[in-house]
Amino acid sequence: MDKRRKRLSVWEHYLANEIAIEFKACLYFFAILFFYCMYRLLMGSAHASILHMAEMIFLTYVMGYVQVYLLSGFDEGECLGVKESLYLVLCSFIYAGISFCAGWFGREVWISILFFAYVAFLYVCVFLVYKSKRKIDDKIMNENLKMFQARRAEHAERD
Repeated sequence: MDKRRKRLSVWEHYLANEIAIEFKACLYFFAILFFYCMYRLLMGSAHASILHMAEMIFLTYVMGYVQVYLLSGFDEGECLGVKESLYLVLCSFIYAGISFCAGWFGREVWISILFFAYVAFLYVCVFLVYKSKRKIDDKIMNENLKMFQARRAEHAERD
């Protein structure tokens, strides 16, 4: 039984990580695609490259795995310290570098620098969203605990 419970726990941990990666990939892909589409519109084109979009979604999945398994899910961390800030800069640099090499923005250096700043800002926003979500979840859990304790005390008085 202990072995099965441990296996289930490992499976649940893996599944939670996979769901987090899936969520991150969708979130970051949407934000990157928004930037890309705004760039294309500002350059006078209403067309987007399917190849670029495929590269973007592939990159967001790869970066999701890197963030979760190698960089300790820094964007979901408790605080944005020095280590997390370095990871933020590193990941933003990777996104900007690949966007430049893949030609998403016509290999324009100034757009790549702007994209780097956008991705860094995006990471800060995601960090703040996760932080807010944790506070809300904590509040809900504390309210549920108080309700449970009140019900338990009520049942204890009846018995």
